[in-house]
Amino acid sequence: MRAILVIEVDFHVHSKYSYDSFLNPRLIVKTAKRKGLSAVAITDHNTTKGAAETVREASLSGDLIVVPGIEVKTNIGDIIGLWVEGKIRSRSFLSVVDEIKKQDGIVVLPHPFRGHKNLRNEMLSNIDVVETLNGRVSREDNLRAKKLALSLDKPVIGGSDAHFAFEIGCVRTILPDASTSSEELRKLITDGKRKLVGRESPFIVHGFSFGAEIIKQVISLL
Repeated sequence: MRAILVIEVDFHVHSKYSYDSFLNPRLIVKTAKRKGLSAVAITDHNTTKGAAETVREASLSGDLIVVPGIEVKTNIGDIIGLWVEGKIRSRSFLSVVDEIKKQDGIVVLPHPFRGHKNLRNEMLSNIDVVETLNGRVSREDNLRAKKLALSLDKPVIGGSDAHFAFEIGCVRTILPDASTSSEELRKLITDGKRKLVGRESPFIVHGFSFGAEIIKQVISLL
């Protein structure tokens, strides 16, 4: 009997280019490989610099797929674009969606019950994928996100929302029929079975991120 191949992905990771993380792209690649991940998505706050650098680091070994992405803070709440390499200039929810799609990216609604307000049907209908297991939100909010995705009939993904190395891979999306191609991975996200596994991180990790943010602000003033 042929073994069933799978690909394990953490779709939500932040590098040092996010205001609240110190994660070096080289360390992201090393940690992801050590933890048995097949791919990671780099989704820094309002920038793709970390994604580009992590892609370069991974290319040196060639055995980890890095999905370039961005997490944009909009007037309604955060939105993630996967397979996005250019700048996203707008901060208006629907305009950000348009910019992501103009880059042929995939629009993800992350942690829909943390930090979002006034999400209307018009906005939700433009989402491609809903993040229903996020390592940094409560189990209750993850369950609510799952119900939302079901009501919208949208595909789901999960990610750790890692800002520190120990978080990488604590939540992962398992997709069938593994491939070494980024384009094949892209197809699996919106069309195919998947399993989300992992656990929510202790609330104290938010304190670590807040500390990182303060340290970065102090350093910028020196």
